[in-house]
Amino acid sequence: MGKIRRGNFVFVFWQSDHSPRHVHVYRDGKLVVKWDLENNKPIKGAATRQILKYLNELRDEGRL
Repeated sequence: MGKIRRGNFVFVFWQSDHSPRHVHVYRDGKLVVKWDLENNKPIKGAATRQILKYLNELRDEGRL
């Protein structure tokens, strides 16, 4: 399991989790969005502009 903190958000992912590859984004312990990394869209919830910015940064850094 990987856990990355950015701003007020925690991004949680598992390397050998089920398809599609995705990340869970939490704020204050509550799920904000479950994001599909393969299709670049939400599976559950909604992503704010700040979350999208962090997702792009983490991808560019090779962390997701």
